[in-house]
Amino acid sequence: MIGVGNRFRSDDGVGPWVADRLAERGVRATEASGEGASLIALWEGAEAAVVVDAMASGGAPGSIRHFDAGAADIAAGTFAYSSHQFGLAEAVALARELGRLPGRLLVYGIEGESFAPGETLSSAVRAAADEVVARILADIAAWQCR
Repeated sequence: MIGVGNRFRSDDGVGPWVADRLAERGVRATEASGEGASLIALWEGAEAAVVVDAMASGGAPGSIRHFDAGAADIAAGTFAYSSHQFGLAEAVALARELGRLPGRLLVYGIEGESFAPGETLSSAVRAAADEVVARILADIAAWQCR
């Protein structure tokens, strides 16, 4: 599991927050800044991977979007809050072209409310993050049953 974000920019820290909660439950999880090439390196060779990142698409704070990135690309700009020109959506597209996607790649995006300096998630994002942790645990359980 890869938690993308900056834990010192309020809701942008939701990916690392989810990674921490999953690690507490024994799931192998890591934190990443969101730079595309490093994301490809993190999931390369994995049978399955899950990525969680904050979004700033204009949706309601705390809304959750789920992408099966193994089946289809993520539209450019979906995770546009990143300061990286080559971010998550671009990494998925390039990894697909290079044959470097894991067999299963799920992406959860959580719409942020605040990206100001701070280490606290907004209440809407925190509630969504709890739900995403539960969904990821269910995803992992389903994969283990196959």
